[in-house]
Amino acid sequence: MWRFIACYVRWTDRISDYVGYLAASLVFFMGAALMFDAVTRNLIKMPVHWAVELTQFMLVAYYFMGGPFTLKNNEHVRMDLWYSTLSERGKAKVELATLWMLILYLVVMFIGSISSLEYAIATNERRFSIWNPSVIPIKALLVACLFLMLLQSFSLVFKKIATLRGETL
Repeated sequence: MWRFIACYVRWTDRISDYVGYLAASLVFFMGAALMFDAVTRNLIKMPVHWAVELTQFMLVAYYFMGGPFTLKNNEHVRMDLWYSTLSERGKAKVELATLWMLILYLVVMFIGSISSLEYAIATNERRFSIWNPSVIPIKALLVACLFLMLLQSFSLVFKKIATLRGETL
């Protein structure tokens, strides 16, 4: 059983890494889109209305895709008043408790995001702007990233259980 769990943890961590690195590369595309907008607006005097909005969509994707990577690498915000004084087993116990709260939150968000995606598909939901883009791709990305966050959360649960057992995954 532990062999299957170790394989699951490695697989989930690898996917979170790939998605995180892909998210990091979005910074260059956001910069390029904003630079394109600045050049067309100021030098050519022909503003493009979609560049800033595309950058906003890419920023949202950046946040969504960065979540599993941040969770995996333990780089999220934490109140460290007494946590840092705990032993490894103590930290694992505290993190197990908070991970279950995170999983509950993510399940609720995942269910809501599926409902929101279904609505967007049924109504062909679009953003009200000059460009008028569909919001279906970004909502689908939200569903996928929340699912990956759930997978990564369970991976962390398994890692903390292994820590409590004196093992490593």
